Amino acid sequence: MEKLKAIRGMNDILPDESFKWEAFEHVIREWAASFGYKNLRTPILESTNLFVRSIGEVTDIVEKEMYSFSDRLNGEELTLRPEGTASAVRAVIEHNLTYSAPQRVYYMGPMFRHERPQKGRYRQFHQVGVESMGIPGSDIDAEHILMGASLWRELGLEEISLEVNSLGSSEDRATFKEALVEYLTARRDELDEDSIRRLTKNPLRILDSKNPDMQSVIEGAPKLINFLSDKSQKIFDEFKRVLDINRIDCRVNPTLVRGLDYYNDIVYEWKTEKLGSQGTICAGGRYDGLSEQIGGKAIPACGFAMGIERILALVDLNSRRFSVKSPDAYLIYSGQGTDVIAWETAQRFRADGISCVLHCGGGSFKSQMKRADSSGANFAVIVGEEELSQGGLTVKPLRTGDLQQTVKYDAAIALIKDARDS
Repeated sequence: MEKLKAIRGMNDILPDESFKWEAFEHVIREWAASFGYKNLRTPILESTNLFVRSIGEVTDIVEKEMYSFSDRLNGEELTLRPEGTASAVRAVIEHNLTYSAPQRVYYMGPMFRHERPQKGRYRQFHQVGVESMGIPGSDIDAEHILMGASLWRELGLEEISLEVNSLGSSEDRATFKEALVEYLTARRDELDEDSIRRLTKNPLRILDSKNPDMQSVIEGAPKLINFLSDKSQKIFDEFKRVLDINRIDCRVNPTLVRGLDYYNDIVYEWKTEKLGSQGTICAGGRYDGLSEQIGGKAIPACGFAMGIERILALVDLNSRRFSVKSPDAYLIYSGQGTDVIAWETAQRFRADGISCVLHCGGGSFKSQMKRADSSGANFAVIVGEEELSQGGLTVKPLRTGDLQQTVKYDAAIALIKDARDS
């Protein structure tokens, strides 16, 4: 019988790695709360139309990458979420969360895109997203940048650069689009197949092309930043001013566009050169029109998302290791009647704040000690017939050269806690 394997590009996160994820997720919860953001959890399965209307029909995500299907039970068109912002906005609209107050929310979870799997890019990948809804003005965009900078410091990450741009208003983009189409049409022979197809449907998407052969064409194209209205220019200037006040270095990249259609005005990306071609670790911007696109009232909004896999890869490269949380004690027992005491002791340990693994599966004393040592626990706690007769526990240090001691329960607790907390 053929051995079944995980789907290509959808990876198991094994215990030797998952402790990093747990530690990172803890950092994220504390970090988000420190800025006043609350957790929002949305389904991984949404109506396909949500993403077609929000992301844009003429995008790689909708055209090539979404996992979409018809529910055979009722015929609904469904899609595994390829990104989190549309789901977050849908939830806020559906539950009318901005009725009484603006919302600051964050989410963590898996996203799905049918891309060619490679290091740092998977078909099931995980993101942290931060969204603010109901807050106008560029100060909230600047706060999101400060949140990113704060997180990089918390994680000990270095050599991360910030690129910013403005996409202007829809009117600004319409004027720019005319100039861009004129320029690209004159160089049609230099365009690749995707760009030719987008030329009549969504020419701004051409600026997001990753085809190396297209880069000279893109570099010579008109720059959207030169078509900004006074209003959009003022928004962008104020945004940069707040960054400057907070000593956040950034570079204006006039070719920077987002891969999703719902963005307007401020957009940005945090980048590193340490991850090769997957150098963007966090990206976002403003999307004031998205709520209307999916059937709600106009809500000023902005946000960003970061790839957890890429962040953790960068944490490893920067030599910061999230520590493995090993048990405080590994409890061994042998001999008639010792199992009752062992089970009671394990439960008492946990109630008293001592993490404890109770040996299961039998075996010789030697084999149990090997298990204790490999568990990573600081102590083996032994309950044998001798301990049973004395009413005590033998506490054997596993990570130091200290001698073992047979002591009463309270003294055992004190020994283990003192070593853990020192």
